[in-house]
Amino acid sequence: MADRFPRKRAPAFQPLRRALKVPVWGDLGIRLGLALWLIFIVVMIHWWDRDGLVDNHDGHISFLDVIYFTMISVTTTGFGDIAPISDRSRLVEAVIVTPIRFAVVFIFVGAAYNFIIKRSWEKFRMRRIQQQLADHIVVLGYGISNSQSVGELIERGTPPEAIVVIDPEEERTLEAEQLGCNVMTADATRDETLQAVNIDRACRVLVSAGRDDTSILLVLTVRHLAPYVPISVVIRAEDNELLARQAGADNVINPVRFTGLLLAGSAQGSHVAEYMADLASAQGRVQLVERQAGPQDIGRSLSDLPGKARGLRIFRGGDEIGFWEEDEAVIREGDIVLAIVPTLHDSAQNTAPIAR
Repeated sequence: MADRFPRKRAPAFQPLRRALKVPVWGDLGIRLGLALWLIFIVVMIHWWDRDGLVDNHDGHISFLDVIYFTMISVTTTGFGDIAPISDRSRLVEAVIVTPIRFAVVFIFVGAAYNFIIKRSWEKFRMRRIQQQLADHIVVLGYGISNSQSVGELIERGTPPEAIVVIDPEEERTLEAEQLGCNVMTADATRDETLQAVNIDRACRVLVSAGRDDTSILLVLTVRHLAPYVPISVVIRAEDNELLARQAGADNVINPVRFTGLLLAGSAQGSHVAEYMADLASAQGRVQLVERQAGPQDIGRSLSDLPGKARGLRIFRGGDEIGFWEEDEAVIREGDIVLAIVPTLHDSAQNTAPIAR
């Protein structure tokens, strides 16, 4: 019987690999050791075939002459004082020594690029980026949660160059770099890593390390270096939410609890979860925004916001005032307004700034 479902094409072969953790000087030592080993092979070949060489100076080929000829041959200098004269020597030079010569040159050129040119260029670019980093968003961890949040921030109008992503995995930072974000492949629990991205000058920090203990440690490190920067963290275990707040997090987000709320809402109505997703996404018809009250808002009630916005709540100090509290729901200077605005292309409210 023929298959009822089409077969998937087998994926291309991917070799098994593991990151090789070698220090910088260890890597340089390996490169130099390999180059010296290749040069030693050429020395032995020339010493074995010394009868096919001629010394135009004294006519005698010593071991020192072999070393000298090897070095000028590998470096393609070629003064002509020592030269191969037999057919066998010339064949050895063409078939064996020349490939080794290219290999040695590539090793030295690669080492010079990695340890001098590339690193100097990266340090120069890093200094240029650091000079421009201010009022930016720092994203610690680029797993599922933060990758979604970065994409949503960009959709809402945040410039990618105003986002810094730090993750220890190279593949993840490459994904963020393709979006235009500033990236650093490093351990974000280290003070020097956070200081390198001007953490004290950031407008907000988003933390989602995949593990609650790591996320809480990141919050502690950020709060130590940036006492006044708002921190939002993803915590999956309810017992750890209090610890995250004690560590200094301003917003603790529990995706498990939020999913439960959506499920409960969907049980009481088929459109509740859909509308909540509509509010949370920049791709929806409406968007939930939080912004500082502007001059156009002062003295108005939540039901009388300019444009097509619909006010929901006022945050004043430590108080939360709802739209139904008519006596208090008048916007004052310094208030933070939570409102629903349409995201239709013909709406002027689509560009409403999000409070940072």
